[in-house]
Amino acid sequence: MVEIAITYEGKLRCRATHEPSGSTMLTDAPKDNMGEGAHFSPTDLVGTALGTCMLTIMGIVAQRDDIDLSGTTARVVKEMSASPPRRIASLTVEIRVPRQLTEEQQQKLRNAALTCPVHKSLHPDVAVPVEFVFG
Repeated sequence: MVEIAITYEGKLRCRATHEPSGSTMLTDAPKDNMGEGAHFSPTDLVGTALGTCMLTIMGIVAQRDDIDLSGTTARVVKEMSASPPRRIASLTVEIRVPRQLTEEQQQKLRNAALTCPVHKSLHPDVAVPVEFVFG
């Protein structure tokens, strides 16, 4: 169990504290929804969670199988729905691994990314196309 304490600071801004570490972060409502957009929005964090989770689970597999993933990147593009209710419509992910790997290694990493807990927790109405680029 992990506790995250969140305080509303006003002007559509929140401060979240990760209790185990004491790390803090701010969120803002986006500019297109009455906010300042000075920090990640809550829905931005969903996309961030997806990309970092995918890379983390890939990293666990890579560490176990002695695959060098240094320099691997993820790019997530979040799109909101055009019609109400306001929600995340899609999270398009591109994962780039900057080296040649065997087909077996590539498949292990693809499977790892697509079974990360965040990916498995998203509502089925959220489109999540994922592209892997190796080499």
